[in-house]
Amino acid sequence: MSIAVRGVSKTFGRFRALDDVSLEVRTGELVALLGPSGSGKTTLLRIIAGLETPDCGTIHFHGEDATALRVQDRRVGFVFQHYALFRHMTVFENVAFGLRVRPRRVRPDRREIRRRVQRLLELVQLEWLADRYPAQLSGGQRQRVALARALAVEPKVLLLDEPFGALDARVRAELRRWLRRLHNEIHVTGVLVTHDQEEALEVADRVVVMNHGRIEQVGTPEEVFHHPATEFVMHFLGHVNVFRGRFVGQKAVFGGIELDVPDAPETGSLEARGFVRPHDLDLSLAPGPDTLLEGTLMRVNAAGPQVKVELRSEAGEVIHVELSQERHRALGLTAGMRAYVRPRDIKLFPSGTRPVSAEAAPVG
Repeated sequence: MSIAVRGVSKTFGRFRALDDVSLEVRTGELVALLGPSGSGKTTLLRIIAGLETPDCGTIHFHGEDATALRVQDRRVGFVFQHYALFRHMTVFENVAFGLRVRPRRVRPDRREIRRRVQRLLELVQLEWLADRYPAQLSGGQRQRVALARALAVEPKVLLLDEPFGALDARVRAELRRWLRRLHNEIHVTGVLVTHDQEEALEVADRVVVMNHGRIEQVGTPEEVFHHPATEFVMHFLGHVNVFRGRFVGQKAVFGGIELDVPDAPETGSLEARGFVRPHDLDLSLAPGPDTLLEGTLMRVNAAGPQVKVELRSEAGEVIHVELSQERHRALGLTAGMRAYVRPRDIKLFPSGTRPVSAEAAPVG
């Protein structure tokens, strides 16, 4: 079941939650709506579900206009951040609820309901908890029950609104991997709302990055992370260092490094801003022709697979660098040492142009 959002806008009072948003979700695809609070992602999800009505624009399910359809007629399954399970019902009865309340003409018989619920509990790996009550379950188990309940009615579309937001980090990580495996089995079209970048990049087939009611970029996790379309996407998806340089003709110069920028601005400010992720920086103990800046090591944290280094530049800026354990040991880094920063890759976003990404080249 494909979803097409066409020219959708929505305001609440004077607040414009969505501003002419268009989006295509392909059949069987799991798409993540990612953005900060107030970016419009939950409003868009609720409009797809039929819980909100757009001021303008349309929603199409598999080519058919569903904008005016009631929630119950859209065949949508919804999973919320807070599980909303019935506390007085067992796990089995919670999952069976949507089937039991169907109109008599389309309601499965008792044997079929039992078969479906049993199959779903096996799918979410909770068949051994069928007779338990929600209060007897962990948070992760409750969320899996909520997902099984949403799937019981055989929805055409599965919508998930921050489903793991109330769980601790370890459980969230486990459920993300579990959800990805589950989706690979059932292939139901899904839309996931999250503000967690790691969650979106790990779970989704494609990521929709939203900001101020508009879509900044749509792409695979690899595309939006490694090839951000805007400064906002670059900043929002992970840590980033910002370096200031200048445009000289069709080049951008940062310290001892220059980049070719064919679309460099011809007028206005000549300041250039370069964006580099911590893992795209390297350190050395001696200056070189491609040195970006020098500074003093303030902190070296070697706990984990990568070594996280904080360096303070001559101008007082804090620079974050991530190195391999092998590189850290080879340099013998300790706090207080002087070090020189060299970027492997710098991205620029000249006004009105596509982002520029290039390997750093020394001046001259």
